[in-house]
Amino acid sequence: MSKPLRIGTRDSELALWQAQTVMGLLKAEGVQAELSPVKSTGDLILDKPLYELGITGIFTKTLDVALLRGDIDLAVHSMKDVPTALPKGIVPVAVLKRANPKDILVHKGLDFLNEEGIIATGSLRRKAQWLRRYPLHEVVDLRGNVNTRLRKLDESEWNAAIFAAAGLERIGLLPEQHTVLDWMVPAPAQGAMLVVAREGDQEAAAQTAFLHHAQTDSCVRAERAFLRELEGGCTAPIGALARMEKGKMSFTGGLFALDGSQEIRVERTSDGKDPEGFGRNCAREVLERGGDALMQTIRKTLSR
Repeated sequence: MSKPLRIGTRDSELALWQAQTVMGLLKAEGVQAELSPVKSTGDLILDKPLYELGITGIFTKTLDVALLRGDIDLAVHSMKDVPTALPKGIVPVAVLKRANPKDILVHKGLDFLNEEGIIATGSLRRKAQWLRRYPLHEVVDLRGNVNTRLRKLDESEWNAAIFAAAGLERIGLLPEQHTVLDWMVPAPAQGAMLVVAREGDQEAAAQTAFLHHAQTDSCVRAERAFLRELEGGCTAPIGALARMEKGKMSFTGGLFALDGSQEIRVERTSDGKDPEGFGRNCAREVLERGGDALMQTIRKTLSR
């Protein structure tokens, strides 16, 4: 009898939910598994915005190290947190069926929308898109796990905060007072979960293969190719969402100025046969329409 698969995960409630979900699915198929929670740098350093930390994959790096050292056999990630290039020696083994990819606004009432107001988010992408629509508002940084961010909003004088719908829905914390931000382009791969293993670990790959959802994988590959071609890290103000509809892949992507003053958006459809090539082509269109200069401005601003 083979040893149980050790599943590494951050120890926040949401990350544990994701890992427990994978463990439950494995056990339902007769695969023995156990959890190995670890603290990530992103969970430990909460007094600085993500972009100031200057670390790509801040929420995944600790698990990557544990995986490469052989301390765990699998790692489960929110795919939007995963760098577009995985570390050498780590390979994807399953992309699970995507949950709700949208962003939502958790609020204390919406009377403030056409006046001055304070919105909280730790995401430059969300901040840029919000300021483009509501330039009178102040956007403040909000860090911590989902529970911590909800508590900070409740205890503050802020009007609202922006969250990923999937996170709140997964752990049953979606407040009654929320609004779906249909107009906001989500982060590439938002709502998707990724399982990774050590390269060459054929047993782990074989035991998790049934978890893989091909349609979700195609969509997130297009989105991540778009992100990679723009050379944006996880904290860059870049959004992308691909969907399969009636045999076609529809794609919306955008690059946004940090202060909301500019956006370059692309909307295209394809046959979905080459999702990565499609994502790259969409990104090249953005770059040709002024995205190259905008990315240079963003990099200079963030490096100060």
